[in-house]
Amino acid sequence: MNSALNAVELRGVSKSFGALKANTDVSFAVRKGSIFALVGENGAGKSTCMNLLYGLHKPDTGQIFINGEEHVWGSPRDAIKAGLGMVHQHFMLAAPHSGLDNIILGDEPEADFARWMPHWLRPIVRGRAIDKLTKLMASHQLAVNLDAEVNATPVGVQQRLEILKLLYRDAQILILDEPTAVLTPQEAAAFYVNLAHLRDQGKTVIVITHKLSEVLTHADDYAVLRAGRIVATGTTKGLTEQALAEQMVGRAVQLTATKPAAAELGEVALSCHQLSLGLKGEKPRLSHIDLTVRRGEILGIAGVEGNGQSELLELLADPHEYFRRHDARTKLNAHGQLTVLGQDARHLRPAQVRALGVGMVPEDRHRQGLLLDQDLTQNFLLGLAHEPEFSESGLIRTTAVQARLRQAIDEFDIRPATPAALARGLSGGNQQKLILAREFARNPKLLICAQPTRGVDVGAIEFIHERILQARSAGMAILLVSSSLDEILALSDRIVVMYEGRLIGECERGVDEAKLGRLMGGVLD
Repeated sequence: MNSALNAVELRGVSKSFGALKANTDVSFAVRKGSIFALVGENGAGKSTCMNLLYGLHKPDTGQIFINGEEHVWGSPRDAIKAGLGMVHQHFMLAAPHSGLDNIILGDEPEADFARWMPHWLRPIVRGRAIDKLTKLMASHQLAVNLDAEVNATPVGVQQRLEILKLLYRDAQILILDEPTAVLTPQEAAAFYVNLAHLRDQGKTVIVITHKLSEVLTHADDYAVLRAGRIVATGTTKGLTEQALAEQMVGRAVQLTATKPAAAELGEVALSCHQLSLGLKGEKPRLSHIDLTVRRGEILGIAGVEGNGQSELLELLADPHEYFRRHDARTKLNAHGQLTVLGQDARHLRPAQVRALGVGMVPEDRHRQGLLLDQDLTQNFLLGLAHEPEFSESGLIRTTAVQARLRQAIDEFDIRPATPAALARGLSGGNQQKLILAREFARNPKLLICAQPTRGVDVGAIEFIHERILQARSAGMAILLVSSSLDEILALSDRIVVMYEGRLIGECERGVDEAKLGRLMGGVLD
């Protein structure tokens, strides 16, 4: 490939962290004005590779070229000056502040008359930034409310803010790490429309992803990392999902779960009757929810995110918090009936719910599922510390914990396979596998499973789906909440659709996808 046509080129780049070889002799090129996908399994070295390109790490060996010129970064600031910008998988936004303040942070426009003053005393001219951002939003179809606090905006809008942050700094090469991991299908589709517009205006976009359909539909070229090495590169023209999956995993992959026939259903594991949640005088967050889940079945909840799924999950995890009497004007109050594994669960705390035999895979792994600054051992023990297998007379049986953790690491292919590794240092997919390994280790009777494969690569998705189906066949009751319609259709025995806090329809296995889509949009047949 002609180097003059390349915006980015890596030649023989390697990086190790102690004994861990994250990248080994990585070489590939990215054409100017293209969308390039860097794909691979969780832990394959994708994020490390892009962190090297962006100056967050320094390569042990190898060369980095930007627009044909070799660069050695001292820090990301050098990469930014050369026209690079990066949006990380977990957004780097200061939640209490406005979108405008987040975008200009560190690059505030200062009053010209105050150049003689110390930097920290110079007045900030927000109007100048607003003028520039208004033009950028119009030219790149990235409209946002700059005055809104970021913690009050949807994740799709936060994604736009991150991109505007790069464009505000005049980035010509945009690096996006798992950009659709937390977006709904609708938000993801709109996001790629924006990326195509950026490409058409001459920007170069590098997307780190493991989503096969996104690569084939939106990327011009791609490279596959496996175990830190490049194993395939080329154009996406003529590439199939099956071929790409096999390049990523290094073996044949079953892209669609083979679902065994339904077993005989057991007793009711979860029952909600007329379950409602809300504040006095406001529209209910949940309204008259009726559902049951029996042992030996998977009940899927479909719906666009933000229609009450999160509130239902939080209520099921901590009923006491919502059923106890609150000031009805300031605290959410729950009403109705809630039975878990034969017991009235309305006033149970989280530990009491889990003690009944309930496993929880939360939708937000960082906020609800992990202690990010603790190691894998401590995270694996969450909720398990009082299990007889792992404790005796109030003391942790360290040998038993380590043995079971290593078994889980091998079984779920958690990388790095080091019990002492911090949860924060794992990729998003490996964090998710750690949570699933922990919950399955409890062998629960009821599993409340939210977004089980969000941010997980194709090989791990295959494994997780198999484990969920095996658990269902063994008699576990599973409540599945997922923003992936394919996942809901592949795994569920029955499907209920949630819209604006209500269940507006129920469908049997094999339902027409178009009908389900209409229900998700609030259209009743």
